Amino acid sequence: MNVLIFLIILLAFIVGIGVLNERFFHIQTDIALIMFSLVISLLLAAVSRIFDIDVIEKFTNNVGEFGFERYLMQGVLCFMLFAGASKVNMGKFRQNLRPICLLALLTTVLSSFIYGLLFYLVVLIFHIPMDIWMCILLGCVVSPTDPIAATGILNKIGLSKNVCSVIENESLFNDGTGVTLFIFVRSVILHSSDGNFFRLMFKEIVGAVAVALIVSFLLFLLMEINKDPVRYILISLLDVSLVYVICEHLGFSGVIASVVCGMYFSYKMDKMERRVMVIDPREYYSDFWEILESILNAVLFVMIGLYALDIEICRFAPAVIPAAVVILILSRMIGVLASSVLTGRKIPGNYSLGEFVTLMTWSALKGGLSLALAIGTEEYLAPDVFGIFLNVTYVTIFFTVLIQGLTIKKVYFALEDHKAKRYV
Repeated sequence: MNVLIFLIILLAFIVGIGVLNERFFHIQTDIALIMFSLVISLLLAAVSRIFDIDVIEKFTNNVGEFGFERYLMQGVLCFMLFAGASKVNMGKFRQNLRPICLLALLTTVLSSFIYGLLFYLVVLIFHIPMDIWMCILLGCVVSPTDPIAATGILNKIGLSKNVCSVIENESLFNDGTGVTLFIFVRSVILHSSDGNFFRLMFKEIVGAVAVALIVSFLLFLLMEINKDPVRYILISLLDVSLVYVICEHLGFSGVIASVVCGMYFSYKMDKMERRVMVIDPREYYSDFWEILESILNAVLFVMIGLYALDIEICRFAPAVIPAAVVILILSRMIGVLASSVLTGRKIPGNYSLGEFVTLMTWSALKGGLSLALAIGTEEYLAPDVFGIFLNVTYVTIFFTVLIQGLTIKKVYFALEDHKAKRYV
């Protein structure tokens, strides 16, 4: 499909859904985009099967050819992560550093393995051709919370800054853990050389942080001697894209590196706030990243909805999908509980242990990164197993975004009321 034509279709979806949602439904924008894109996709699929309409059939057949995984992982992901990390409140980040690190590291690892073990029980019951490592690999795909979904959705529904800080920062960093764990488990399945998880984790994280800080430090020197706000934008774009490419080439985590770049530039821009106010009084720099994030988020959510046209329901789906949703919640809950116990008395937001576990379990949204990882397994998994990965991941994304995303505000305020009653 012609790239420009596909772009026109995406923009038509974004604008059309946005106008209808604002006029009639009043759902949070990003949730509306993914929900109505899915509805339209299912309608198009139904129409193409009932009626022989060449244009619709051609569109439904060509959606998957655009390359969702390549678009996200080799294209816009670094910019989306940079934009999200640029809004990190450094004071709140330092204040909640311990729970954020525990959630990003321990919770992700635990929930991935627990998910895999529980899913393996389902596999044994229904005689599905998957071994334990394939089940754990699926856990690595669906367990990490998505930074794009978190910053795009949860930040807009009225949660407190302290709670948002923990959720956003965990989601920004735990994808690095999830991707590293994914690479490790994949190497076990493929019998390749990356067989030491701790060495791999050290390499991915330390290498990514080192490259991000060195390159960002050097490029920010140009910011300090520059007086053109447009060049500020160009330097920041160069920084995150260059760092991402270097890290991916060296085998470091481009995800973590992009987050570090965003936080570094945000921190340094705050340090030279007075100079920035003089040079960039109309706030071109901050507005650019805000607008770019909104556009890329909208495109991504519509593409996730449209990807339904390229998914075939596997024969094991009726058996595994309901179990997968229950396992997802249970494994996340256990992982958060373990991290919360180690956090001790300094649980963010003055929540009790049960309240915090409930909030962090229900706010764990999944998104495009999980789908991209699932799509990438096609080259080395059997067709039936790949079908399970794709079906489970896709349903997981929609369950967390639609069900949890639409109800998290009610859950949050219910927990706040419960907390308030404890102090009466």
